[in-house]
Amino acid sequence: MTINVYTEQTPNPATMKFMVNKLLINGSEDFATKESAEHSPFAKELFKFNFVNGVFFASNFVTITKTEGTDWADVEPILKEFVKGAVESEYKIKEDTSEEAPAFEGTDTEIKIQQILHDYVRPAVEQDGGAISYKSFDENDGVVTVELRGSCSGCPSSIITLKSGIQNLLQRMVPEVKEVVSEAL
Repeated sequence: MTINVYTEQTPNPATMKFMVNKLLINGSEDFATKESAEHSPFAKELFKFNFVNGVFFASNFVTITKTEGTDWADVEPILKEFVKGAVESEYKIKEDTSEEAPAFEGTDTEIKIQQILHDYVRPAVEQDGGAISYKSFDENDGVVTVELRGSCSGCPSSIITLKSGIQNLLQRMVPEVKEVVSEAL
């Protein structure tokens, strides 16, 4: 199979999404630091580039965060070539790849929230090179806490997405939800 790599800009100007025509991982993996990539041969190699500041994998793409002062025009061709070679060489994203389908836990309301995030929100967030994960739901005040990763982490438009997109959707589908907040990383 010939591996093709193409790039997409994300709403976060510091990140670029490198799409490939092959499934890389079920789920997602976030490597926000060089140290966190210790058990990921693929991410570890990417961090060897001095302009790489973060690496995030999901389904068929890797989102790369560049260092400040780096111009995408200078590094995009280098990274495209590297990603193509790494996928062709079957670099592992994680040394232990026992990934299962999501198991939702908690009260009926929590399970419903997790299912909506998984079915409706996750695919949209992945389109922008990021990921969202459910953290908790406080039944007393109706607050859902989520974690945003990849290009969503630190993105200026993620607050708008959180409040006008995710919060509105959950409030419409789960009346108990009053607010959605993001856990700071």
